[in-house]
Amino acid sequence: MRARLTRSEGFARADRGLDNPHESRRTTLPVLLTVDEAADLLRTTRRAIYAMIERRQLPGVIRVRRRVLLRADDLLDWLNQKRAPLPEE
Repeated sequence: MRARLTRSEGFARADRGLDNPHESRRTTLPVLLTVDEAADLLRTTRRAIYAMIERRQLPGVIRVRRRVLLRADDLLDWLNQKRAPLPEE
């Protein structure tokens, strides 16, 4: 059984994958995230994650019996689409 990531460990793992686009995401994040890990990544609460899942706002949701998991790649791609464009100089 895998230990739950603390907030700082979760951010450190996620940040390594986003800083270097040539580094594989699979080496920095698990393929499937728990609700707690997704909440840490998005800097929100479990309750907010469950609400977004219920409203079908989050991509990559997988239900295995009572367990809810989120695909890390789908979530990161969704975040990249939501970011504001860089100002042109």
